[in-house]
Amino acid sequence: MGLINVTQQAYYSQSQSFTGTGSKLDFTLTATYFPTIPDSIQVFVDGKEINTANYDYVNPTITFDGNANNTDVLEADGSPKAGLIVTVKEFAKAERFGGYRYISLNDLVSNYLVAFVGDGKLIDNAKRSDVLFHAKRGIQEFNYDIGRVEKIQEIQVGTSLSIPMPQDYIHYVRISYVDDSGVEHIIYPGRITSKPSESILQDDDYNYLFDSDGSLLTGTPVTETRFKDLNPANLSGGITADDVSYDLTRSAQRVQEFGGRFGLNPETSHNNGVFVIDELNGKISFSSDLADRIVTLKYISDGLGTDDEMQIHKFAEDAMYKYITHAIGSAKANMPEYVINRFRKERRAAMRNAKLRLSSIKLGELTQVMRGKSKVIKH
Repeated sequence: MGLINVTQQAYYSQSQSFTGTGSKLDFTLTATYFPTIPDSIQVFVDGKEINTANYDYVNPTITFDGNANNTDVLEADGSPKAGLIVTVKEFAKAERFGGYRYISLNDLVSNYLVAFVGDGKLIDNAKRSDVLFHAKRGIQEFNYDIGRVEKIQEIQVGTSLSIPMPQDYIHYVRISYVDDSGVEHIIYPGRITSKPSESILQDDDYNYLFDSDGSLLTGTPVTETRFKDLNPANLSGGITADDVSYDLTRSAQRVQEFGGRFGLNPETSHNNGVFVIDELNGKISFSSDLADRIVTLKYISDGLGTDDEMQIHKFAEDAMYKYITHAIGSAKANMPEYVINRFRKERRAAMRNAKLRLSSIKLGELTQVMRGKSKVIKH
């Protein structure tokens, strides 16, 4: 049996069509993705949207109830007129394309139990729950290192100069601001400052202060406030303060640090701004020049955020089976060490192949990029 189980109409337009007979009132949907909520669908007859008063929807059946307001396309009993096309479409649903590239978690586990578990197979016995656990762990590992499906959020930075991490955020890939032409400019992490999680309160002699329970008293950190007030232009050496830039007039210091490299720091010699990640509070903060800017946050998740995300690319399917086999074999007390070593080698080889496949290196694209490397740069 083929792997495609929906029509092209169902795939490209999330809809299903029928032909009216002039007497048929019930139309049963066969596409599995249609929602159960009546307000989530639209019904059309001959291209004209039908009022919800003309039909009832109890998934998966549309029933025209005889309240024929649209008499030009419906009979008196409410049934669509003979020969007219009845179309049921999911309402305001974003297109879901490209799903054929992936295999779902449920299919992955079922396939593994059939092909790898049983008498005379690699794993003599394993519970479905065990396979499911290792499959989920595999999806996480593959998303970190192999699949790396990047998610992209577009956010406008407010006056607070910070944005919250996405709900399924694991680590950032790249943060950029978008100019008026829609071109992205990379924002670099600001290693020149940080986001303190707490500020210790002290007395006039700089001794720590404690409350009645003996716990440290804390206040609001001033590091972030001071950094917000900093003019970003100063990061490139525009001022001579000792704690910000090197004072070029100090010839004695130049002699003492003979051989040192002076001048602009490429890391900060740009006008793209900087960001700082507050890991404890789950926020990403920006320098003041990025206020009101549109930024794009590209990040990776672990692939377990929602049920629809728990899937694996078909290029990595074999590697996932090898990963699960090694994980289950390693957890068995009576599994011979040489067998576990064999599973480990097969897992590494399969994961390496999957990574090469998913790297998607296109020779034509690579050649075009490398042509720019042959330019003669004049000094």
